[in-house]
Amino acid sequence: MNGIEQVITAISQDVWWVLTPLVLALGCWFTYRTGFVQVTLFPRMIATLKDRTPLDAQGRPQSLSAFQAFTLSAASRVGIGNIAGVGTAIAIGGPGAVFWMWVMAWLGAASAFIEASLAQAVQAPH
Repeated sequence: MNGIEQVITAISQDVWWVLTPLVLALGCWFTYRTGFVQVTLFPRMIATLKDRTPLDAQGRPQSLSAFQAFTLSAASRVGIGNIAGVGTAIAIGGPGAVFWMWVMAWLGAASAFIEASLAQAVQAPH
């Protein structure tokens, strides 16, 4: 069991030196290729969140409102691990951790936009 633990530890230490620059580079690339989607579509996002829920003839909601869909999406992305992770990062890393979390969140927004776009564009085989 000790040998397996050493292998996993060695791999995990090396993986972060590869994945972190890769995620940063992809976030920068997606931000550039989408024309800074985090900034350009922000006003549209706010306007969409204010849209009313479509109602049927009897006045009942036909579907989720844009705000309900947003909160459901946010809840699926943010779990207790993220909440505890932020607290731990601030406690260990201090204010610098907050800065890097903001940078990664901003770049991650472009990655999330690309991910959601691909999920809607790619159709499953029949």
